Amino acid sequence: MRLWAAAIEQRSNMVGATQRFFAQATLDEQRKMKLYTDILQSFNDPDLSADLRFSLAYVNYIVDSSHTPIIITTAKDSVITVPQELAGQKLSGQLLQEYSVNKPYTYNLWGMPMTLYYKESENYTQLRDVLDSFVGSFLSDITQNSVLVPVAIVDSSRTQLLAFGNLDSSQFDTEAKLADLLQSMASHNDPIQLTLRDRPIFVYYSPTPLLRSLRWLPIFYIFIAAVLLLVSYYLFRTSRTMEQNRIWVGLAKETAHQLGTPLSSLLAWTEYLRGKQFTDEYASEVEKDLHRLETVAHRFSKIGSLPELKDQDVRAATLDAVQYLQSRSPRRVRFVVSFPDDQQFTAPLNSYLFQWVIENLCRNAIDAMDGNPADGDRQSVVSIVASQDARNIYIDVSDTGRGMTPAVQRHIFDSGFSTKNRGWGLGLPLAQRIINQYHRGKLYLKYSLPGQGSTFRIVLKKKT
Repeated sequence: MRLWAAAIEQRSNMVGATQRFFAQATLDEQRKMKLYTDILQSFNDPDLSADLRFSLAYVNYIVDSSHTPIIITTAKDSVITVPQELAGQKLSGQLLQEYSVNKPYTYNLWGMPMTLYYKESENYTQLRDVLDSFVGSFLSDITQNSVLVPVAIVDSSRTQLLAFGNLDSSQFDTEAKLADLLQSMASHNDPIQLTLRDRPIFVYYSPTPLLRSLRWLPIFYIFIAAVLLLVSYYLFRTSRTMEQNRIWVGLAKETAHQLGTPLSSLLAWTEYLRGKQFTDEYASEVEKDLHRLETVAHRFSKIGSLPELKDQDVRAATLDAVQYLQSRSPRRVRFVVSFPDDQQFTAPLNSYLFQWVIENLCRNAIDAMDGNPADGDRQSVVSIVASQDARNIYIDVSDTGRGMTPAVQRHIFDSGFSTKNRGWGLGLPLAQRIINQYHRGKLYLKYSLPGQGSTFRIVLKKKT
């Protein structure tokens, strides 16, 4: 808009320069006619009779050089004496009207009053037509601009509309509407004052339709953002609902799996003891399975509520979990548990949930070593190595299994993700939840390479 206004100023300056040139040319013509009559008046002086030939030649030069049509009449009855083709006629009617535009000059020639009439020369007339055309094109260029700026040009009184463009005529068909329109335009931009033919004019303009439309763009963006937020929230809720559904299904299956092992063992003992004498050895094995059922019940009772943490021996809790798994794992699997003998490993624990984490990690390790080509006929090893510093206890659970690719590593803690054909994808997410949220520690994958096994690290804080 500023560039457009600057262009108007430059065009206006050019129009002004043209007007000044035409005004100066008109003044020069008037001076020539005055000089012409002064020379004719000087013929009355008897002392200039010697220079009469020179004076007449000078008069003819003035008339010929200016190309100004002139008519000289006698003052009494306006009989034309010059030019020769109009001699004897009277200056009246249309001819008088044409030659009365400019002020005539009167003089005496040898005692006879004479009057000189003149009109614009043909060159000046052409120049005036060019100027009028230039002014008209100037106003047209302003009003019918290529950038579609609504424009109204008014006079100095701001009541007469000189030109307009990119506006509906119904907006200013009355004087009151014109005043309202100009006031509205002035609220957006200050009017531009120009001088055209020695008269001040004012150019009012308002923002283009594109600019007015762009004012709604932020609202449109806000609306789109709101729609995206609503859709994102809906998708998030749907995803959470689906995840919860997967968790509930997984919990149901995990419960059946956890209860299946001791129940199967109890059923086997029942068949085995049928018709045999009951001994303390049998009672001890049955008691182990009953204790296992109690442990499973405690574990699932703690899911969804904040468990009570007590300072307990991490070594003892880990060995209890490994001892139960070792008697129920394939014979080719060997467990190696390494805790420094000269150190105490005490941390706030819920032993039921912590042992569940150890069992999940060990079961995943056993599954990862099942059929690993790198092992061949060698014995598979699950190692549990503990260390500590002043603040934390670190437990690394490693295996010699098939390992994981980087693509698998990114999703191992996602609910429902599993690489097993019959897996539920819930063991690692539950284990991480138990350590991270319930025990305020960390469970993460420390190391894994395809064909070289994996290592998970548990970090427990020594103080709550």
